[in-house]
Amino acid sequence: MAIDLIGTGIVEDARALFTRLADLPDDARMDAINEIRRVLHEHSPMKTEPVDCVLWVRADEVTANDYNPNVVAPPEMKLLRHSIDQDGYTQPIVVWPVDGGYEVVDGFHRTRVGTETPRIRKRLCGRLPVTIINAERAGRDDRMASTVRHNRARGKHTVDGMAELVLDLSRRNHSDAWIAKELGMDADEVLRLKQITGLAELFADQEFSEAWEAV
Repeated sequence: MAIDLIGTGIVEDARALFTRLADLPDDARMDAINEIRRVLHEHSPMKTEPVDCVLWVRADEVTANDYNPNVVAPPEMKLLRHSIDQDGYTQPIVVWPVDGGYEVVDGFHRTRVGTETPRIRKRLCGRLPVTIINAERAGRDDRMASTVRHNRARGKHTVDGMAELVLDLSRRNHSDAWIAKELGMDADEVLRLKQITGLAELFADQEFSEAWEAV
C-alpha cells in the first residue's frame, strides 16, 4: 500500500539523514541504529508489541537465567546451530534488562549458538538480536512464567506430520542423508517415518523395521 505525500516526505528525509551512518565504524553504526530503532519504537502504533523493536546488542551483555526448565537434546541443538548457520536468525532472543545487561527470558539455546559458534559469532560481529518483553513483566515470577509459556507454546511435531514431510521430501528426490541432516534426524528415524506412510517405493531397498509403529 502506498503511503501518502507526508509519509513519503518523512521517509525521504530519513533516508537522506541515514546516509551519514556510513561515516561511522561498524560498531558505532550498530549502536546508532539501535538508538534509532528505539526512537521509532516510541512512535510506532505497535509499540506494545516487543517484536516491534529488535536490537543488536553485544553478546557478552546477554546472560542466561537460572530457572529455565527447557533442555535441548544434542540432535536438536545441532539442528538449531545448522538452521542459524544456513538461514540466519529468524527469531530474536527474548530478554529483560538487568544490571546493565540483559537476562534471557526465551532463547537460551539461540544465545548459545550465537556466542559459542565461532563462525556465527564472527558473522554477527559479536552481537545478538534481542527483543525486550513488556515492562509489566519485570517481576522475576512474571519472567519465569513467560519462559515456561514460551517453551510450552512451541509444542511438538506429530509423528504423522513428520512422516508426511519426509514423504514429500523423498518425492522431491532428496536422499535420506539430506533429509536426516536438514531435519536433525538419524538414518533409522528417516526410514521409520517412511515406513509409516505405507508407500513401499520409498524404502524398497531397505530392510523393514517393525520396531516403530504409528499410534
